[in-house]
Amino acid sequence: MTGSTPPWKRRFPRGADPGPSDGPHGARDDERGSPSTGPVPTGSASLEPAGDRDAFPVPAQSPTPVARRRLATFRAKAGELAREGARKGGERARAGLGYLADRLIEMAPRIPVRDLATLRRQFPGLGPEQLADKLVAGASKASATVGAGVGAAAMLPVPPAMPTELAAEITGVAAIELKLIAELHEVYGVRPPGNLKERSSAYLRSWTDERGIDPSKPATLNAAFGSPMKKQLRQQIMKRMVRNLPNLMPFMVGAAVGAVMNRRDTRNLAARIRDDLRKVQVPWDALSELPPLEQPAHPLPVGDDPRKPDDDPGEPGR
Repeated sequence: MTGSTPPWKRRFPRGADPGPSDGPHGARDDERGSPSTGPVPTGSASLEPAGDRDAFPVPAQSPTPVARRRLATFRAKAGELAREGARKGGERARAGLGYLADRLIEMAPRIPVRDLATLRRQFPGLGPEQLADKLVAGASKASATVGAGVGAAAMLPVPPAMPTELAAEITGVAAIELKLIAELHEVYGVRPPGNLKERSSAYLRSWTDERGIDPSKPATLNAAFGSPMKKQLRQQIMKRMVRNLPNLMPFMVGAAVGAVMNRRDTRNLAARIRDDLRKVQVPWDALSELPPLEQPAHPLPVGDDPRKPDDDPGEPGR
């Protein structure tokens, strides 16, 4: 073939140079690459082994389907436990409110109430408004004393006792205010009809609604405490508990706050009751001879004071 090297001119291995492969001066052929020593020229390939490959970042691996399913199961279980805890907590709260409501319903007939004749003997020379002012002042002082006592007890390092302290305060203040409501109805000549239990239920409903009793409206005299009325009573108790939470502040701050808040709440309640009773007030001269009020067999000690009523007319004593 034209241009090719004849076979007799080709080099044979036998006639190759027996010297070293890198030449007599350590130089290598271009086909053999760069020498092993010295810096590697740019653009040339090195035959040395690569360095430590652990220095390079490992690509993030997505979790396997088993791990994802396990994580989803854990999240679902945690959410279920949280919902179950909230449900049980709500049930316990409703049970506690129901117990307090039943306690107030049971306690209301045992609260001693003074009739109009007894009040006029204990506070001679006073008219209806002056007598009502005395009753409100005494009840406000008594409820403030209860709030201060619970606030002082909150200093003790017994957090589990706080719900018990709130319950005790609510029942104590409710007894004082129920007694005040009943005696205000006597002062304004609006005694609800019925026996002791029926009148007590009417007064408890007045305390729940924070309204006075109107004899011309049968709805205000409904003595049946069914489910709707108990629900309203539980809501009133819950509202009182939320308002009384500042009483549990430490360092005797709760005592001062509890006294001020209870005094204010009792006065506000009395103001609303008196506004309603003034609309249906019966003058004392127009009142017929009312029979004495029936007293409970086992009265509760509500606002008792060892002093006589004449010594401190503002005390809501018996």
